[in-house]
Amino acid sequence: MKKEQPVKPKRPLNGKGNPAFGWVWLILLLYVVLSPLLTTSYGLKEITWQQFSKDILSRKAVEKLEVINKERVEVYIKRSFAGDTAFKNVFKPAFGSGVNSGPHYTFTIGSIESFEHNLDEAEKTFTANEKVPVSYSYQSNWLMNILTWLAPFILLFVLLNFLMRRAGGGMTGPGGTSIFNFGRSTATLIEKENSTVTFADVAGLDEAKVEVLEIVDFLKKPASFTKLGAKIPKGVILVGPPGTGKTLLAKAVAGEAQVPFFSISGAAFVEMFVGVGASRVRDLFQQAKDKAPCIIFIDEIDAIGRSRGKGAFLGGANDERESTLNQLLTEMDGFGTNTGVIVLAATNRADMLDPALVRPGRFDRHIYLELPNMNERVAIFKVHMAGLTLAANIDLQILAAQTPGFSGADIANICNEAALIAARRKAVKIEKEDFMDAIDRIVAGLEKKSKIISPEEKRIIAFHEAGHAVISWLLKNVDPLVKVSIIPRGKSLGAAWYLPEEKQLRSKTAFKEHLSATLGGRAAEELIFGEVSSGALDDLEKVTKEAYAMVVYYGFNEKLGNLSYYDSTEQRDLAIQKPFSEATGELIDREIRKLIAQAYLDAKTLLAENKVSLEKVADLLLKKEVIYKADLENIMGRRISASPAISQQKNEGVTSGA
Repeated sequence: MKKEQPVKPKRPLNGKGNPAFGWVWLILLLYVVLSPLLTTSYGLKEITWQQFSKDILSRKAVEKLEVINKERVEVYIKRSFAGDTAFKNVFKPAFGSGVNSGPHYTFTIGSIESFEHNLDEAEKTFTANEKVPVSYSYQSNWLMNILTWLAPFILLFVLLNFLMRRAGGGMTGPGGTSIFNFGRSTATLIEKENSTVTFADVAGLDEAKVEVLEIVDFLKKPASFTKLGAKIPKGVILVGPPGTGKTLLAKAVAGEAQVPFFSISGAAFVEMFVGVGASRVRDLFQQAKDKAPCIIFIDEIDAIGRSRGKGAFLGGANDERESTLNQLLTEMDGFGTNTGVIVLAATNRADMLDPALVRPGRFDRHIYLELPNMNERVAIFKVHMAGLTLAANIDLQILAAQTPGFSGADIANICNEAALIAARRKAVKIEKEDFMDAIDRIVAGLEKKSKIISPEEKRIIAFHEAGHAVISWLLKNVDPLVKVSIIPRGKSLGAAWYLPEEKQLRSKTAFKEHLSATLGGRAAEELIFGEVSSGALDDLEKVTKEAYAMVVYYGFNEKLGNLSYYDSTEQRDLAIQKPFSEATGELIDREIRKLIAQAYLDAKTLLAENKVSLEKVADLLLKKEVIYKADLENIMGRRISASPAISQQKNEGVTSGA
């Protein structure tokens, strides 16, 4: 894909930047050069009072003294001393020919009183006719005063402009952030000849591509729609988790339709100055009208489109953001028309958007992008593996099965991480093990074999992970086990990897068995060592959340009945009170504790019945540190799978750490 070309600012006619800055630099240069020349004492020899009284005044060579502005004294030497070698140089004229009539020397004084006192002391032996006449004058240089007054403002102006150019990446024209261009849009324009991303570059979003294909058809052939009186949607909002390809899909729409594409972030509209955001919205739509038909893509639109009521409740009123939102609402569905301008927006917080923004007439279409399923992950792996040097043993189905709940960005990260791992070991091609190591690293963290673990702790970790493995192997509704490791990764000291099945439903029995499998590690510790350790923190957190969901959300509790307190709008966080009474809350707490206690008891009972297998698995873990499905089959026999009718995809439970 070619590099995106921003909107280029128009340069001044001289082609050398802003001509106003030429005058600024000229004034600064004149100030530096002329400031010493414009002073009266320029070219005079600077002396001290001691030199003056000893070498000049004592020889009675002074014709007169002139005190300037009560700060400086200029000394005039008598013409009769022009031939004296000591004063020979000061009588030479600075320019032209003749004799310099003075002043010839200068020195500074602290005050008039001290100067007069010192002069009287030096002239005590002088007669009345020999005393030096002293005059006082005040001199003012108007040009110097003007330059001195203007210099701070000029320097401040230059500094501010320099900072704004740095902040705007050196751009001071339209689209930049110069001090004179705050109200101009900062959107990046990709011309149609540079829109090289097409639907072929987008994998795993087949259903979303079908929905946006109608927009592409309208941009290519609008007459086929308008002749029947149809109106194309003004706006399409893409909603989905991070990394699912919202921005990529928007670029593909522009590439397929071959129209200009304006790309901007929602945060780019908001500035510290009130009214700048609204001005940028107007400027953006004006540019889009000039380029119509075209697409405007606003990424993370929740930065300016957040509900006005929620914004005031959560963080106080924000007049600048609200004025920007109001201008956007007007541009999308005001009195004006934007024929041929389609607005695409992306967000992962659709619940926070203002209702006036997402209503029909503005964003008519809502396209929801979900995390890819197994077949879509296979297609995404193919796209990101296109430029990699792969070995022949790469199975995309296995890789896709190992990455449930991964987004397209996550899969791209896995491919890149696998290439880095292969490069570190100086391999010629990327092997299957490199991809597996990349998945393990992304899911559980970097391997830490150098972490110091005592033999007693290692034995506890081994039995903890063996408890997870044995319980999950014996319970048929738990996701199939892939491998177990007691090598520290990230913050966990050990982990068990499962292979979640791609199914949409999960039974009450499956929930209960999963609770027992999650508590299997702690149950194994109590069974073998007689006490439990702090290694089950992650397990307890998962069990608590899952049991709460069973009781409060899914209606799996008999005493609570077929009730659900789940909030699909996710707006309950703003409520002060809970959706149930205190008595119901106490009942929920009791039932959650009862559910978890029963699951823990079932796990302990099952492990006690299979204690021999538990010890064999733990001993094998202590010996090999990592065991796989085949090792468990050798110890416990072939696993009985669950019925394919009812199960569920547990995307979050890829690992279970000690």
